[in-house]
Amino acid sequence: MSRMPTLSATEIRSDRLLLRTALRDTDREGFVEFSTDPEVQAYLVGPSPRSEAEQRFDVVFAADPAPRRGNFVIADLATDRFLGTLMLAGRATDRPGHVVEDGEELELGYVLRRDAWGVGYAFEAAAVVLWAAAGELPDQPVVLVTQSANGRSMKLAARLGFRPVRTFEAYGAEQTLCAAPLGAFRG
Repeated sequence: MSRMPTLSATEIRSDRLLLRTALRDTDREGFVEFSTDPEVQAYLVGPSPRSEAEQRFDVVFAADPAPRRGNFVIADLATDRFLGTLMLAGRATDRPGHVVEDGEELELGYVLRRDAWGVGYAFEAAAVVLWAAAGELPDQPVVLVTQSANGRSMKLAARLGFRPVRTFEAYGAEQTLCAAPLGAFRG
């Protein structure tokens, strides 16, 4: 478990999005959809069977439906429709890919439903969370790790201001570790 300070906000709004830490039962179908979609999961762990995705949602929801600091549901601001998830939390020291000696820095991760791709939601969600974190947390490195073959994620990382630091093998594929100082996201 990470000892890193984490963003305290339970809701963050942008022009089109609501990022909320509370998981809702109405998020179930969207969660299951992106967990089982082969295209969404292509550069992650691969698609889950529907029953496994439903069980994972139920375990997470039943275990703690309260806000989970650093873990956000990305929802449409007008409708509260589940679009994806975003995490900004400490990267575990036992995972490969670090930029600081003690091996624990903030990590940004995101996954969106396929029908939410290509309209700037990932950029908007990441930018607003990084801006909020830069105003609250001490300046420190933030890392983003993506499969090197994931061109869309690599472009988004660059657009956000992350720079490639190194590559390493994990999960059977080359991963690119990108980093940026949190202070770079202050407005």
